[in-house]
Amino acid sequence: MSRNGSGSAIPIYLQVADVLRQRIARGAWPQGHCLPSLPALQKEFGVARVTMRQSIDLLARDGLLSPQRGRGTFVTGQPSAARSINVVTTLDQLVHLYRDTQPKIVNIDEGDAVAPLRPQDGTPAERYISMRRVHSHQGEPYCVINIYLEEKIFRRSPRRFRNQTVIPILTTMKGVTIAQAHQVLTIGTADMEVARFLGIPVNAPVALVRRVFQDEAGRVIYLGEVCYRGDAIHLDMNLKP
Repeated sequence: MSRNGSGSAIPIYLQVADVLRQRIARGAWPQGHCLPSLPALQKEFGVARVTMRQSIDLLARDGLLSPQRGRGTFVTGQPSAARSINVVTTLDQLVHLYRDTQPKIVNIDEGDAVAPLRPQDGTPAERYISMRRVHSHQGEPYCVINIYLEEKIFRRSPRRFRNQTVIPILTTMKGVTIAQAHQVLTIGTADMEVARFLGIPVNAPVALVRRVFQDEAGRVIYLGEVCYRGDAIHLDMNLKP
């Protein structure tokens, strides 16, 4: 666990509680499971007894754990799956995903920017408008997005682009053609800024998604760099031939 003052402003008991919550969410600790003893948990996480109790009490208030005197602490619930987001593999699915989730958008920053493009991404546009925003669902932040949108496209409907998810607008805008769309997902860890925006510990697992859209001329009209909190991502792939 990261100590306050040395890389994380998030209290240690919240960091521990987040790890316990993830174990319950992924089924490592199923319903009815009895947690290890308090001394064993203290040793595992390297925290004081009072800190461990704070973490357990927090999850007990959330209905996930039930400490029972003389018996132990038992799993009694599952974390809400409301913020779980499916990783989709086609542009149509991505558009439907954003329309269905209808996230609340909080814009953090906006301005002219040089898009961090790679040689294989395509030809850069003359200018880009960058927007940094946090998406939330039912009050829970689940991703931070850096968007680089071709300025000419942005200027056609700035209010919509500022207040709505960008991709559904792009796919329905007259005169705009997405000829190529590419997406890459990698696994990383949260830095201090992302941790603050998403309410997770520093170095918590995150999913990094990079999306690039080209027009018919091979020009990059959209670059999106999305950082999802690890417990918000659901990836389901059919491996049958």
